Amino acid sequence: MARIAAERRNLRYLPDVRLSNAIEPIVSLERACTADELLVAVPTYAFRETLAGLAPGVQRLAWATKGLEEGSGRLLHEVAAELLGAKAQLAALSGPTFAREVAEGLPTAITVAANDSAYAERIATMLHGDAFRVYTSADLCGVGLGGAVKNVIAIAAGMADGLGLGANSRAALITRGLAEMMRLGRKLGARSKTLMGLAGLGDLVLTCTDDQSRNRRFGLALARGVSAEDAAKQIGQVVEGARTAAAVRLLSHRHGVELPICDQVHRVLQDGVAPRRAVAALMERARRSEED
Repeated sequence: MARIAAERRNLRYLPDVRLSNAIEPIVSLERACTADELLVAVPTYAFRETLAGLAPGVQRLAWATKGLEEGSGRLLHEVAAELLGAKAQLAALSGPTFAREVAEGLPTAITVAANDSAYAERIATMLHGDAFRVYTSADLCGVGLGGAVKNVIAIAAGMADGLGLGANSRAALITRGLAEMMRLGRKLGARSKTLMGLAGLGDLVLTCTDDQSRNRRFGLALARGVSAEDAAKQIGQVVEGARTAAAVRLLSHRHGVELPICDQVHRVLQDGVAPRRAVAALMERARRSEED
């Protein structure tokens, strides 16, 4: 943090982007909690710990974390409500957003979902700009679920491309991956329009098709025969989909929802199944109606 403050740039992740003079890097979470608004952007595994460390009395919180809580499979707004209380104003930011492109000011659109419409509008007004378009939603469940499941599907897309299975295969994985997302979403009470929007389909397409995606690159490495542990080390940042796969599987089993693509990703990561064998297992499944 001291280096970021001195250099006015994040030399590890975004070395070519200079920070605005309005940004003050600090290391004190207690001091950060004195701000008018809090926006948490941490890996999912640190979400509960971070919120537990917030100053007592925080009753308004937004986050840009995408995933499910490990071990419980809970959506992040459920974790936040547990820690901050049922009356807290909560907002989740999600959508197709590669950090470098946002930092470079390239056109981007996201969704902010909140349990209070006025809070959603407040966050949207603060973030909206000439190159950053913000849409509002009341569907915390849909926005949270879309941001989690798309990372698992992106690993599958990376594996398929790494195996040289072609553009047809990639398009099928994205489409059927969306079907899995919507199938689980219906059980959890998410809105179909949310999952067909920026936080669902939009983020899914982005993460599955561009090599800026850590999850896609992780899948590519797995297809080359690299172990999950070594693939994560090569990427050098948190690969959310690798951690989320188990939580998605837990959630799907809890609600009796079939998610074959997500299950095969989990088998590759947890059981050591070869990516090519996982793809074959998907292709060998019995025929069914596309509407199922």
